[in-house]
Amino acid sequence: MNRNVISLLCLFYLAGCDNASHENSENLLPQSGVEVPQAPSLTSEAASNLAQLPMNCITVEYPNKLNQVLGSSQDLASPKQLHPAFYGCFDWHSAVHGHWSLVSLLKKFPQLPQGKKARRLLINSLSQENIEREVAYFNSEHNKSFERTYGWSWLLKLALELRTWDDDIASNLSANLSPLTEKIIDLYLQFLPKLVYPIRVGEHTNTAFGLGFALDYANETEHGELKSLIEQRAIDFYADDKACPLSWEPSGFDFLSPCLEVANLMRRVLPADRYFLWLESYLPQLSDKNFDLPVGLVSDRSDGKLVHLDGLNFSRAWNLYAISRFAALHNKGDTYQHLQHLANRHMQYSLPNLVDDSYEGGHWLASFAIEALNIMEQ
Repeated sequence: MNRNVISLLCLFYLAGCDNASHENSENLLPQSGVEVPQAPSLTSEAASNLAQLPMNCITVEYPNKLNQVLGSSQDLASPKQLHPAFYGCFDWHSAVHGHWSLVSLLKKFPQLPQGKKARRLLINSLSQENIEREVAYFNSEHNKSFERTYGWSWLLKLALELRTWDDDIASNLSANLSPLTEKIIDLYLQFLPKLVYPIRVGEHTNTAFGLGFALDYANETEHGELKSLIEQRAIDFYADDKACPLSWEPSGFDFLSPCLEVANLMRRVLPADRYFLWLESYLPQLSDKNFDLPVGLVSDRSDGKLVHLDGLNFSRAWNLYAISRFAALHNKGDTYQHLQHLANRHMQYSLPNLVDDSYEGGHWLASFAIEALNIMEQ
């Protein structure tokens, strides 16, 4: 096993790694056939390593994928001119959740070694002037649907993380971000009533994912209008779903599970008794203790699309953790506890690959790993 891979495994697992245990560390990998995979744990040292990934790209302007609609040659500008807050990390949404990653890690580990630098990065990015220019971009004639709804949902997740961060800089950053937060909320309120059918794909436009983080924001901030609209649209789209074809997953470029994203969204929407009845019809195999879900295999981590499967493993993990923990809270723990083991296996496959990852994965995968670890430890 590669020494860097072993090092990262030792950071994430409380297993007492030392030079004599390298051979045994192979048992942490899914290929070993361990029936009950060990759960990862986010240590302070691992948090520092994860923080370095977004810090390495938040101010990196190129390469860059703008996804911009040009109205004329006057719209041509550099990424930093167009998006002074979120120009790095290859694309807008990755820059947003890179910022979220730093806030999330600093909340949990205020004394991160690179904490001062991380705070300076956040202050520089999320200035009032920069956010005003980001809002202006969304108000432009040809880019009103920019980042719909994947980037929108991550922006609300960043906004929520700032609101709940007990730090000297948090209130100012939250206030600076507020105009863009309100703009994104307004875009949701305009768009969702017009969406006749949900988008059931494993990439950015997945409707269930786009509703999930937004509903978390609405719930925590008591935004009644947004909450009511998302809940109603979720019921409209998914309440009658049955037998989701999980065996069809994953597609070659998925970083989200179309079936599991819906299952986790409806966990937030339905009362517990109704949810478990719905889940038994929607994904009946989840309650089978012999249910297996093979990890998404990545053949080339230098390919920006193929490396999506590492993200799929992390997002599957956070959905499986969330469903299992919800079940435990409602006296269904024995029925769904095995989902945690499946989640652990997905984490074990992809966590080691954050070490020395190419930019194709390194600019975004830390965010997915952090979210999965956060959900696991809730």
